[in-house]
Amino acid sequence: MRNTLTYIGFGVLMGLLSAALIFIAAAPPRSSPITLLPSPAPAKLAVFVSGAVQNSGVFELPSGSRVDSAIKAAGGWAANADYEAINLAALLSDGQKVYVKTIGEETLVQADSEQATTIELPGLIDINTATAEQLDQLPGIGPAKSAEIIAYRQKNGAFDKIEDIQNVSGIGPAIFENIQDLITVTGAP
Repeated sequence: MRNTLTYIGFGVLMGLLSAALIFIAAAPPRSSPITLLPSPAPAKLAVFVSGAVQNSGVFELPSGSRVDSAIKAAGGWAANADYEAINLAALLSDGQKVYVKTIGEETLVQADSEQATTIELPGLIDINTATAEQLDQLPGIGPAKSAEIIAYRQKNGAFDKIEDIQNVSGIGPAIFENIQDLITVTGAP
């Protein structure tokens, strides 16, 4: 009888140990609490809007905004705005200038008996005569690309049309799309 009680006691002890092991194994792991950080605020762009808009000025827009949003931030179009002269779908970059031309506005060239004199209207940069500092003002064009533009001009001569700026190393369709409404070609260096 004593052996039977020993076996029963041993069986109960083993059952309790098994139950304890199952309880420990099934318990959720204990770790340090997870701290949720607030989501970062979306980056803002500062964009200067001028020309044929209701209110010229510098406007802060969310990152990823398009030219259309900048014009809306400036109060919308002026009555004489040239809607077709600007790409409303172009992405904006921080520090960009958006210039809205008036209907019929263009760069004027006056012929002189000795040489042509270029009269540039506000906001347009002549890529044939612009300095490195002027080229730096264009979105996506920094000191390195402005030096490339000037070197290209010196080697190959004046640009015939604004699309030719894409022949400069590092200036592709995406950059051209952002600057096409801000550049012109009139004078030769």
